[in-house]
Amino acid sequence: MLESIIGLAVGAVLILGLLYVRLRRSLRGQSHAHRNSWDEMMVNRLRGEGYHPFNEYRVDFFLGLPDEAACEAVRGQLEGEGFQIDVKAIEDDSHLPYSLNASKMMRLIVPDMQAVSAHMSALAEQYHGRYDHWAA
Repeated sequence: MLESIIGLAVGAVLILGLLYVRLRRSLRGQSHAHRNSWDEMMVNRLRGEGYHPFNEYRVDFFLGLPDEAACEAVRGQLEGEGFQIDVKAIEDDSHLPYSLNASKMMRLIVPDMQAVSAHMSALAEQYHGRYDHWAA
């Protein structure tokens, strides 16, 4: 009797573990799809406003970061990639009290914008921050 209860408990733990892994993968995929669809929507909106895909425009990327050390690390990496960086302290946000603005002249091409957004998201995650999208 005890053996069958233990077997059922182990089986339940395995099933719950599988469900957790699948749910986590699904949520991660939705976040990635949301970011990609947001980039595509923004590029399409800007093109509708007259932005031409072969012209370069100043694009500003925004990240919220937790401390000066994270800002300096991200600044160093992005300046090496040709971005101009501006950092400001945000007094209203105790969780991410620094705003990093990275700007660069770029063409507004969906796959390019998706790649840069993915890069910015990875940087923000690496330094325990948040990527807050871009504007042109």
